[in-house]
Amino acid sequence: MPPEPGGRAGRTVGPLTTGDKPRISRRGLLGWSAAAAASLAAGTWGRVAFGGAERPGGVVTVSTGVRSGVYARYGQLLQAQLARDLPEVRVRLLSSEGSVENIERLVGGQADFTIATADAIAAHQAEAGRAAERLRACARLYDDYLQLVVPARSPVRRAAGLAGLSVGVGQDQSGVQLVTRELLAAAGLDMDEDVVPVREGIDTMPRMMEAGRLDAFFWSGGLPTSAVQRLAERMDIRLVPLGDLLPALQVRGPLTSHYRAAVMPPDAYPGIEGGQVIETIAVANLLLTTDAADDAITEQVTRSVISGRDRIGRAVHAAQRVDLRTAIYTRPVELHEGARRYYRAVKL
Repeated sequence: MPPEPGGRAGRTVGPLTTGDKPRISRRGLLGWSAAAAASLAAGTWGRVAFGGAERPGGVVTVSTGVRSGVYARYGQLLQAQLARDLPEVRVRLLSSEGSVENIERLVGGQADFTIATADAIAAHQAEAGRAAERLRACARLYDDYLQLVVPARSPVRRAAGLAGLSVGVGQDQSGVQLVTRELLAAAGLDMDEDVVPVREGIDTMPRMMEAGRLDAFFWSGGLPTSAVQRLAERMDIRLVPLGDLLPALQVRGPLTSHYRAAVMPPDAYPGIEGGQVIETIAVANLLLTTDAADDAITEQVTRSVISGRDRIGRAVHAAQRVDLRTAIYTRPVELHEGARRYYRAVKL
């Protein structure tokens, strides 16, 4: 596979970047024996559901994200796109806490496809051993931008200023909490000791801030994230730059090679008065499956992701960044054979 556009230390203006995460502790993933059994079951299901048919059929489960997050909305729109392109297949959506839970479901056989950030994938690969070898990618999607939200009158100007404050850090199985821990460490803070961590998701953190129960919260998502935009319409908020943390992040371990410098443009959130360019960090999102997934349905799912970009992008702005030319850059996971078939068919 050719090197990614922009290289490891590339910088993105507006949405188009990539990212990754360092070593993180989280709930243990399912063991290899369980994953192998799930793989065998998934393979049997694929042959029964699709084998011999001219077009694949059956039920496909997609694990998405928290309500009001970009993953959840993207999943809904992809479901609608697949209903047009592949009417014989019924797509079932599962909400989740985010990337970490999504990967666990995928390797455990509870989901057939999912979305996850590249850093969460790399963290899983570092911890899961042989089970991680089953992961495959369909496409690189859009980039998540790391966002630190505070009330407009907050004295916090850098992440280091969060010491002693009540901070929303994301749910326990979310990619948000994974990267938040790393960002705070890069700022010289321990998430469990130096701030008051509030383990909530984007579906609840904005309301908590509005009620005065949070001094700040971290979010990792596409631009714009509707929950942040709606909060900006209800109260005055500000985004704190995080780009100064990138050098410290990149010396914390090999997994941090997935973090890239990025810039949030002034109009990323029109509801924020006096919007300005914000230096931050971004990480790529990948659409994932496993080596047990049926080639024909994986090829069609990949085709729908690309062909449905404009339709999906009208509702999820971040999805406008899905691009055929960059979709094949799925580090740290290799492409599924069904996805390869699609890209070869369109001469990539």
